[in-house]
Amino acid sequence: MSTTTINLIDSFQEFKDFKNIDRPTVISVLEEVFRSMLRKKYGTDENCDVIVNPDNGDLEIWRTRKVMEDGFSEDDDLEIELADVHKLDPTLEVGDDYIEQITLESFGRRAILAARQTLVSKVLELEKDEIFKKYKDRVGEIVTGEVYQVWKKETLVLDDEGNELLMPKTEQIPADYFKKGDSVRAVISKVEMINANPKIIISRTAPEFLQRLFEQEVPEIFDGLITIKKIVREPGERAKVAVESYDDRIDPVGACVGMKGSRIHGIVRELKNENIDVINFTNNISLYITRALSPAKITSIKLDDETKHASVYLKPDQVSLAIGRGGHNIKLAGKLTGYEIDVYREAGEESDEDVDLEEFSDEIDSWIIDELKAIGCDTAKSVLALTVEDLVKRTDLEEETIKEVVQILQSEFE
Repeated sequence: MSTTTINLIDSFQEFKDFKNIDRPTVISVLEEVFRSMLRKKYGTDENCDVIVNPDNGDLEIWRTRKVMEDGFSEDDDLEIELADVHKLDPTLEVGDDYIEQITLESFGRRAILAARQTLVSKVLELEKDEIFKKYKDRVGEIVTGEVYQVWKKETLVLDDEGNELLMPKTEQIPADYFKKGDSVRAVISKVEMINANPKIIISRTAPEFLQRLFEQEVPEIFDGLITIKKIVREPGERAKVAVESYDDRIDPVGACVGMKGSRIHGIVRELKNENIDVINFTNNISLYITRALSPAKITSIKLDDETKHASVYLKPDQVSLAIGRGGHNIKLAGKLTGYEIDVYREAGEESDEDVDLEEFSDEIDSWIIDELKAIGCDTAKSVLALTVEDLVKRTDLEEETIKEVVQILQSEFE
């Protein structure tokens, strides 16, 4: 048996190991390749049987010709004359079938090499189709892969079967830093065929990624008792998630956050400390906007439903909270609610503004200020809001000291 033939048989051996292709497909591909070789050699393959055994890579080709009287054969590909057949098998008569086995060698070396090429390219094509089909149905799912190569504009990730997934820089959280061999989780965001090659784009910045992480961490979402109505993200900075519960006994926000933040903690870590606000969805727009602007506390709100515009009034110390670092809070609240939000300081409060405790450091000892800050009072008004008894109970300060402090602070507003 020539090495070329062995080579082809080896090819079959490879085929039965191909990862994404099912048996029947492999057999039909092989059969088609050999039938085209037969057509080239004999002009027809209709009287040939190709038998492929994918388990051991065996291949048999049988050719059948009708025995004719001498001088009556019109088609040597389908018929054989008696004189010729008797040289091969003297027992046959006119009208019998002459069946012979065709060996691979008889095709010649070049035909066999060409067949191998065709086989390999057909299988690659099939594999690409399979990968495309497999991932096309998985858009929106989380996939875990291993970083294979990091370039400036994108990162190449391999899934557990060695398929290539691409994560462009724009789909990475700004704080993401990957090196070869790292394990990475992302969501499949786009699958397309480009020049017959499947291109699978994965993303860590898509809202779907955060949604899938919630589904993994919060059984009530997975089971459909809580739905995520909307997610808006500023990747790596902040996200707002509106949730709704179909069961009055379940507090959707509590379920998403978990005991002492246990459920949300893993998500925050995965997203490089993205700050996640989970809020209760409502159809009451002003209440929805109020919740969306948390942690800021709103005094009043004016809505213009036609222009989808909201004017929000807050105490001066709440304004910067509402806007948030880099304006992320107000921007996301707007995206979440679909309203353009403008923030105003409450009128008439200007003369009555609060004063930071630090500004009294020339009149009040710094250790006393620290003591008050430790119980959450960092402005004059926050101290005055509590009674002297309360302050004594909650701090380690003497009643005398507290009375003095209160007097100093009150005189500021008189």
